[in-house]
Amino acid sequence: YLSWSKRFYITNGSALHDIGKIGIPEEILNKPGKLTKEEYEIMKRHSAEGARIVNDILKGVESEEFVRVAVNVAHYHHEKWNGQGYPTGISGEEIPIEARIMALADVFDALVSKRCYKDAYSFDTAFGIIEESLGTQFDPELGRVFLMCRKELEQFYR
Repeated sequence: YLSWSKRFYITNGSALHDIGKIGIPEEILNKPGKLTKEEYEIMKRHSAEGARIVNDILKGVESEEFVRVAVNVAHYHHEKWNGQGYPTGISGEEIPIEARIMALADVFDALVSKRCYKDAYSFDTAFGIIEESLGTQFDPELGRVFLMCRKELEQFYR
């Protein structure tokens, strides 16, 4: 169970999750094809850079918890449940819950949205990918809750 304030902080802090991409060259961000290994290493920097930026811009905000949540979302949203993510390679419940929630939302959005490098996937495909990734990429418990929200998510995206 998450408190009202924690849910509020996650909702509002999630808007800043990719702010570190402002430091990534546009030719990498907008590349229509697959990134090279070198380009991917540059892209991976956005999460740590985003955490630094969020921390800097929110300095002095009244709620230290909000700052912590927003920094965690930016920094750890590409960590994976099995420890194979980035930037730090932490795993399981070491990953802050706000980042585990953001990971699900971020990947789902990427799957069902058209990008310069891919077409949008169907809802069936996207939900299938999420389900197959529970316990490896995603927190299995949070993932099951996410999957139960399918009807609402489809309505939102339509």
